[in-house]
Amino acid sequence: MSSLKRSQAQKPRLSVFSKGPLEIPSPTEADWPKDDEKDFVFKDMDQELDSLPQPYRMINKLVNHLFDRSWEIIEDRDSLREVERNWIVPTIYPPAAEIQLDKMPGGLAVSQDYLFIGGHKGFSIYNLHNCKKLYVLEKLKADVLSIWATDVGNDVLIVPVDEMGIVRLFYLCKDNLYLIKAINEMDDTSKQSTCVKMEISQSGDYAAFLFQGAGDVWLEVYKLPKEIWLKEAEHPQLALNQKKKTKQLQLNTPDYAVTEHIETSLGPSVSPNSTQDLNISFRSELKLSPPVFVMKIKPPKPIAGTTFKSPLEVFAKVEDYFGIGSGQNHFIKDVQWEQHMEIFHASYKKHLEGEWEEEPLSMATFHFFYTNSLTTTPMDVKSSSGVACVLGIHWTGSHNLFLYSLNKTLKDKTDYENVWPCAAPIVVSQISSFSSYLALVCEDGVLILWDLAQGFLFGVIALPEGCFCQSIHFLRFFMVHEGQNVYPDYPVKFEVMCVVLCTNASLHLVTASGTEGPTSRVLVDRPVMHMEEAIHTVAPVPALPGMVLIFSRNHSVSLMDVAKAEIICAFSAPTCRQQAMPWKPLFVVSPHHPCFLLHGVHPHGHTTSSDDPKNTTDSVFYFNFEDYLLLKDISKKCTISQKYLVYSQGFSQMLPVEKRCEQFLQRSFQKVAKNSMKDREQWSRLRKYSIMLQKENLKR
Repeated sequence: MSSLKRSQAQKPRLSVFSKGPLEIPSPTEADWPKDDEKDFVFKDMDQELDSLPQPYRMINKLVNHLFDRSWEIIEDRDSLREVERNWIVPTIYPPAAEIQLDKMPGGLAVSQDYLFIGGHKGFSIYNLHNCKKLYVLEKLKADVLSIWATDVGNDVLIVPVDEMGIVRLFYLCKDNLYLIKAINEMDDTSKQSTCVKMEISQSGDYAAFLFQGAGDVWLEVYKLPKEIWLKEAEHPQLALNQKKKTKQLQLNTPDYAVTEHIETSLGPSVSPNSTQDLNISFRSELKLSPPVFVMKIKPPKPIAGTTFKSPLEVFAKVEDYFGIGSGQNHFIKDVQWEQHMEIFHASYKKHLEGEWEEEPLSMATFHFFYTNSLTTTPMDVKSSSGVACVLGIHWTGSHNLFLYSLNKTLKDKTDYENVWPCAAPIVVSQISSFSSYLALVCEDGVLILWDLAQGFLFGVIALPEGCFCQSIHFLRFFMVHEGQNVYPDYPVKFEVMCVVLCTNASLHLVTASGTEGPTSRVLVDRPVMHMEEAIHTVAPVPALPGMVLIFSRNHSVSLMDVAKAEIICAFSAPTCRQQAMPWKPLFVVSPHHPCFLLHGVHPHGHTTSSDDPKNTTDSVFYFNFEDYLLLKDISKKCTISQKYLVYSQGFSQMLPVEKRCEQFLQRSFQKVAKNSMKDREQWSRLRKYSIMLQKENLKR
């Protein structure tokens, strides 16, 4: 029996000799076959490997996989060490000044030469240049969670929002601080609405507030009478007369938006701890004119079955082109909607089973536009340049951008004048300075650029696969001259630059020029191994051409040159609490001065742990770019004159159309003049030659 088993086991080995016929090899090695070793007929029996039985075969695979994976990790670590050896550590700059606070600030805002910090039941005003405290107001009913500040001519409009969601308007004129109005404060707290988001036009003429309450959400738009405020502040005796006039204008103002007892909510002013140039005082006895209510906007109603009996009624409902694209005016009946829903539920029944979370309230993103070409303007309404005239808004999950005219009369309905539909829901939108350009990013990763000044589509580009927009920021157009980024000292048209931060922490630069379509370039790839180095937030720096601040999740702050895609320097961010991960940086960049401010937390004294809030101090750190040697020259030499570009052939395409036409005509005239000079010289030579011939003929 054993011999039988041995003979059966030897059969596979004997089959090795029967792979092919025996051949006599050629005398030279060049003619030998180049086949693999396994195809040779003659093999050494001792080199044959038997297949391992289970479970040893599985163990062998696991061990081989372990060795292969270990070797891959070793190679990755070696490549990472090689990158770290070649990595140039950027220069790290410390903060120029520090403002110590009693608790975490409730927002930062910068306007002109002032810094505003939200705090305990109010806010503080600081001198932006030397960080000296000018005034403290802490007599509100609740702590301030966020604060905005906007330039209104030479004055400042301050808008804090407290923990109760109440938004107030303050007006800082020279050395006086005035309370204008508490927009949504009510005596009955059960009916109190909460301010979720707000936006103020860059010219300071309009303000929009998104409120939420009682299971509903809506947007209120107000006109800010800044000229009247200035007159009332300079001439307090006119305040009573102006108050009567504004009451006549507020016919549509909601009752809950009026606050009768403002004195009880604030109380007396607080004297400043220290003064530098101004001695700011709160004027509680003077009541400035309240903002004028313009309109109230609610989310669009969900699309339902039609109530029209014929298609002619649908077209009659749509006056001119208003409402086209919104999807509200259609001829689809309820029965058709029900059939469609039945088919949908039958097709995806297994995916729809189970409990579904309640959909959150629809939120809105809105912007003020400054061009009249987007909507029609009534003949009796005069709009001035530089003043917002259109409000654009898109709601969560909506494909449409609704445009509302701000030039409304009291008899007009609160209806949108125009609709811009998109192929996918809009998730992110942004406008450039004074609304020259608009960027819409859809859910499918498509970026749409609009030229609002000219009223045409600038370009469409799709982000790389797997990249979805988290935020987008416009950059002021710049050029690279002799290795340095510079701003042209004249307005440039048809040039767009913006940085796009995606949800996978990758950063992209999107540019578009003239008739050329937009192009995208990767500035920072998404991290693969070290996720703590992923980008959390980016912010443009207007004082430095082509520069953006990058805030990473590991609490690092760096400055990047988008033209070179290189880190220029870094800033020593203070130690932050580890339990605050992921880090949400609280910062503000000055639009007019070369500086930014960042909130940080550092331990007391010689302690190194910052986990315990009792051993830490909240501070606001001030970084001035002109205090750092590497950035000082960039900040001071950041513009290039148009005269230089006229004589530079490399930048001639950046000149305005008028200048380029003038250059073309000058070159054409010079060319014609040169050709005419050559023709004159040739004519004079021919004439001289003909005269010589005539003389020779006479001699003969």
